[in-house]
Amino acid sequence: MLLMKLATEEKFAFLQLAQYIAKLDGEYGPKEREVVNEYCTEMGIENVEINIELFDLESILAVFKSAKSQKIAMLSLMVLIHIDDKYGIYEHKVMYNIAQKFHLDERQMHLFSMWGKAGSAIYEQALVFIED
Repeated sequence: MLLMKLATEEKFAFLQLAQYIAKLDGEYGPKEREVVNEYCTEMGIENVEINIELFDLESILAVFKSAKSQKIAMLSLMVLIHIDDKYGIYEHKVMYNIAQKFHLDERQMHLFSMWGKAGSAIYEQALVFIED
């Protein structure tokens, strides 16, 4: 819903960022894949797998220039982080680094994280409702 507000360049950067975050714990599970696929559908882009060895977090984060785009990216990442009910140390460290680059304080990050938990729970419920 919010990702469609990103500029084209930001959408492709977000896809790379989402895949990177999803793979941080060493397990790119089915729930994470489903969310990333949904994000691609929402953004109207193809889900092309990134090469983790070539991923450069700093250059990807630099694509998000406005505070609005940065917050949209962070909110969407929080849903992805919480979808598998695992918010590990590697994910936490990277999210903290992203927050610093985006000038988001601890309070904002806590609120974004709570929103992400709620969003992932609502997404899971919706999948149950539409099961065949």
